[in-house]
Amino acid sequence: MRGRGERRPPMEITRVDAGAGRLALRFAGAFPADVVPAMRECVWQLVGRPDAPIDLDLSGVESMDGSTMAVLLELRGELEHHGTEARITGAHDALARLYELYDAAGRRPTRPVPDGPTSALEQIGREVAGFGEGVNTTLDYLGSLLDAAIATVRRPANMNWADVTRIMERAGADGVPIVVMITFLVGMVTAFQAIVQLRQFGADIFVADLVALSVARELGPLMTAIIVAGRSGAAFSAELGTMAVSEEIDALRTLGLSPYGFLVYPRIVALVVVVPLLTLVGDLCGVLGGVFVSMLRLDITLTAYWQLTLQVLDLWDVASGVLKSVVFGWAIALVACQRGLATRGGAAGVGLATTSAVVASLFALVVIDALFTVLFNLYGV
Repeated sequence: MRGRGERRPPMEITRVDAGAGRLALRFAGAFPADVVPAMRECVWQLVGRPDAPIDLDLSGVESMDGSTMAVLLELRGELEHHGTEARITGAHDALARLYELYDAAGRRPTRPVPDGPTSALEQIGREVAGFGEGVNTTLDYLGSLLDAAIATVRRPANMNWADVTRIMERAGADGVPIVVMITFLVGMVTAFQAIVQLRQFGADIFVADLVALSVARELGPLMTAIIVAGRSGAAFSAELGTMAVSEEIDALRTLGLSPYGFLVYPRIVALVVVVPLLTLVGDLCGVLGGVFVSMLRLDITLTAYWQLTLQVLDLWDVASGVLKSVVFGWAIALVACQRGLATRGGAAGVGLATTSAVVASLFALVVIDALFTVLFNLYGV
């Protein structure tokens, strides 16, 4: 059967008996992309209701476009779906290479095949293997970070210092309003709870002591770090993750630039400087929250409350919180950048990396805070 119409490219498809109980559709001539509709119609007309296996013989084809080959493979799949065995034969030279290319692409799975039911031991084994792989990745990251640190110390000009101020503004100045609001409310809540308990013993006046020590040593640094982890940590991970999946990280390496010195260290330096400053702001706002509640519930003047706070709060109480915040900033930047650089899998991978960065950062903050508390109590500071 020939394609109808004068403008239709010369193509020919005939049905013959291939022997051994098989039918054959022999393709001959040229098959550019614009013959696809006519080819589909012609094939289905010749096939009808096949009661035998079918060969799609391409031995007479002079040329065929990639789109036409893709449709031909789709026709083969449709025939097999209807219960008819179909195969493509006779492809030669360039046509054979085109067929192998498209056929291999067609056999590649488009989505992962879901695993079947697994036993508890298999699940435990997978988790252990995944944990080991994560440890190896982390050690590799820390080693590369150390190498980049040595190179940066030797040649400080190689670090992207211009990016530090931009990151400090974005992570620090832009985060001041939410830090002020959250720490002020935390100070208020702490003062309210303290008043309820201390009033039972007639010790309302010690509200200032409790609020000042709690905010300066624990709540101020920890709440500030949590806010920074949610804002800046997530932003770092998403930014570096997007660069990783779009191959911008590889482009930096191609240009001879270390992604650690160019991307990671500016973020570490920025957070190590910014988080302590935000912590001091948070400490002040937390104390002001206690002042506000005490003035409403206890009729304590601002001057009296401030004098009580200065009597109980010494330099080490504030410095210990600031010391924690330095480590908090370092941990947030380290975890967020590691998750960002390890991102794989496009937009979904960026989302998973961002979520993982926030969760891991919060976990690290709680663990670090607990370690500091234990050490300070062991040494009586």
